[in-house]
Parts: sequence; structure tokens; C-alpha cells
Amino acid sequence: MLVRHGHVPGIEPERFRGSEGFDLTERGLKEAQRTARRIAQQWRPAIVYTSPRRRCIDTGRYIAEASAVPAKVLADLYDLDYGAWTDKTHEEICQAYPAEYRRWRQQPHLVRFPGGISLQEVSMRVTDALRYVAETHADQTVVLVGHDSGNRSLLLHALGLPLSAYWNITQTPCGISELLLNESGIVVLRMNETAHLESED
Repeated sequence: MLVRHGHVPGIEPERFRGSEGFDLTERGLKEAQRTARRIAQQWRPAIVYTSPRRRCIDTGRYIAEASAVPAKVLADLYDLDYGAWTDKTHEEICQAYPAEYRRWRQQPHLVRFPGGISLQEVSMRVTDALRYVAETHADQTVVLVGHDSGNRSLLLHALGLPLSAYWNITQTPCGISELLLNESGIVVLRMNETAHLESED
């Protein structure tokens, strides 16, 4: 099971966050709590793995506590490092680097961020995390709490789609995606489910 962390500063208006450390906002805390309840009600996870970033650790902690299972950091559940673009708004980058920004929006698989990394590197790391989970937790339900770019890359891999299709997938904060790994490969059972976020506390 794949979950994006809850809402953080820089989502609205959108900034290039990546490797920056952010705490969940009040909205993000509520999203994490609702997601934790949703997962505990329908599934029986054996463990929760999170990215090393605080926003993922905190989201994962709520999920783990609701399901009474351990939570551990898995370093390969990583987000893009935007390098020199980090903490800049999309409008700022569009004005300062128009050609480069246009390439990011049209050909994301051909971009390496100045001083940062590429989607290929993110994809390699998150798919290796999936390999580790498949080998370590065969026949168990596992929750992975990651980031927008990492989760999109992992879903593209699961769907057999190229990284050029990056913008064809959305990852809402605390959206739930469910993957089934079996001998035939990977089946995507649900993607970016968010109905649980509309509930009233």
C-alpha cells in the first residue's frame, strides 16, 4: 500500500520542496489521522515504512499507531532533490528558467535539476525499496509512506508506463494507492483514493 504524506507548507501555492524538511500543517495532521483510521478499518498491515523526511515519519506514525504495528524509516522512499530550484515557486522558476521549466512540464524524464537529481534516480531508489519489501514481507500487507514524485515513479513502474508519463498521475496528500504483488507481477488495485479525507472528525 502506498500513501503520500499529509499536507505541508509549499503545496498551495506550489513550491519545489523535495529534500527540504517540513512539518505537517494542522490540515496535514488531520489528513494523517483520517488516513490512519481508514487503513486500520480495511487492512491489517504488518509494518509501516516511511521516507526519512519528517512529514512522512509523522504521517506513518499515525498509521502505525492506529494499526498497532511498528513504523520504520526506509531510506530509499525518497523524493526528488530539486537542487537550486528548492523552495522556489513554480512561477519564480518559470520566469528565471523558462526553457528548463518548459522541459520539466513537457519532458520530465529528460530533466536533471541543477545541483539536484533526476526522475531516473528517484525511480531506481523507490523500485529498489519495493523489491526489498517484496522480499522481506512476502504475503503481508505493508504500508509505504512516501512523496509525490517517488510515489508517482513507483506507480508508473507498477503500471508498466515510462517516466515520460509522470504528469499523467496525481498524488494527493494522504491519497491511498493499493498494489498487489504476486508471481505474475504487480497489479494496481486502487490509485490515489481520497474519499476518507472528506469525513468529518
